[in-house]
Amino acid sequence: MNAGFDRPEKAGVSLLSRDEINTEIRRLYEKRLKNAKQKAYAGYERIAFGSVNDAVRLLFEGESFISGSEGYDLFNVAEIKRPKEGALEIKFFDRLKALEKLEQYGHEENDSSSDFYKAVISGIKDGDDEA
Repeated sequence: MNAGFDRPEKAGVSLLSRDEINTEIRRLYEKRLKNAKQKAYAGYERIAFGSVNDAVRLLFEGESFISGSEGYDLFNVAEIKRPKEGALEIKFFDRLKALEKLEQYGHEENDSSSDFYKAVISGIKDGDDEA
């Protein structure tokens, strides 16, 4: 419970004053931050490119779908409502915003992707000039 120290408060202050301890804390923090960014990127990819088939099936099957909904992919669904009329209303996350976030992430992580987009745009413009 005290990590092997008689007075952990005093030992903690002493340990935090050591450069190698601070370096390791910083490394672990950056690793955790990178993992969080990777998870966010994967989530944006699922929103941008994921299937909406199960959500559409929910619209058509209604109650029979809900009773056996385990295993269905509703990741792209932001909200499900049942208004007074009894119909289902499904709201999806915005795919365009997810694509914008993916593009921003690409620019932050790898400037070569930015170079690629610039080359594609340049090629399109050159093609327009020749036509």
